[in-house]
Amino acid sequence: MTATASIRPFHVIPGGTIKTILAGLRQASIDIVAQTYLTHERGETVNPDSYFLRFPDEPANRIIALPAAIVDREGEQSVSGIKWIASYPDNIHSGIPRASAVLVLNDPHTGYPYALLEGALISAVRTAASAVLGAWWLNGQRRHATRLAIVGGGVIARNILEMFMADDWSFQQVGVHDLSPQSAQALATFGEQLGLPSVELQSLEQAMSADIVVFATSAGTPYVTARDTFQPGQVVLNISLRDIGEEIVAQSYNYFDDVSHCLKANTSAHLAEQKYGHRDFVTGTIGEVIRGDQQVARDKPLIYSPFGMGILDLALGRKVHDMAVEEGTAVLIPSFFGEERRW
Repeated sequence: MTATASIRPFHVIPGGTIKTILAGLRQASIDIVAQTYLTHERGETVNPDSYFLRFPDEPANRIIALPAAIVDREGEQSVSGIKWIASYPDNIHSGIPRASAVLVLNDPHTGYPYALLEGALISAVRTAASAVLGAWWLNGQRRHATRLAIVGGGVIARNILEMFMADDWSFQQVGVHDLSPQSAQALATFGEQLGLPSVELQSLEQAMSADIVVFATSAGTPYVTARDTFQPGQVVLNISLRDIGEEIVAQSYNYFDDVSHCLKANTSAHLAEQKYGHRDFVTGTIGEVIRGDQQVARDKPLIYSPFGMGILDLALGRKVHDMAVEEGTAVLIPSFFGEERRW
């Protein structure tokens, strides 16, 4: 810290404000995610392991800490911080979202926090942007597929479907599958409201045959395990990470946002590593594809498994913060720090 360093004003940005800003940032968020992946490939990020707070008597519930930093060596875009996100699957039975979160942004020069943002909306949008970005690169850089299927009818699925439409994708048919008929119908109705030409409820088997298959569930263990489930050229967006069996992983091309992050916590890829004792099934990262270091082949199924790095939340959260402050919708908290002078 230099002698001229000062403490930045502290702002709180509530979910209503964030929702409004993100509505106009859908397509831009894909570019933000892509640039952040490239920043990560250049080694200009710090993204340690996520930390899981678990409860022995409630194994389905968890709260996850994702500390991270983006290092801009040539400009003023550095930021550090942490996302603190809870996942309580039974929330849906009460009609409230499974996940809730806050995002803290820290000044890279002083370390002082300067913003607290509602984090679940940011997390959902950056997840959807990552999914659609991966689909575009693995789908031959085309924004069209005959059939799209989404497994899981929750908030993440809704955001992914909305992100596809914001990015000008077209589909002749969209299938929806969820164990809850009510959730499946809600997502199908939402798709119709977006203007999709044909949205229908499907069995899991029907959904597995789509050109692009999206997994957005809260599954803890694989349930799609038949070796020949997916065909060469099919694009599988493994967003929830634990739906697919090890044999499917082993017979596919596998792309990640970060390999070491995704091969943890009993994800499908981690289970494959444990079963086979190697990582030969790893093809590369989406960042390598964007840079041109990886050429996408189509003689096997293509699985994209983004673990969801904290740097994505920081990049999008910083953009939302700056816009909210500029337009005057961020809530300034005067004297948030009890002492702002050392003496």
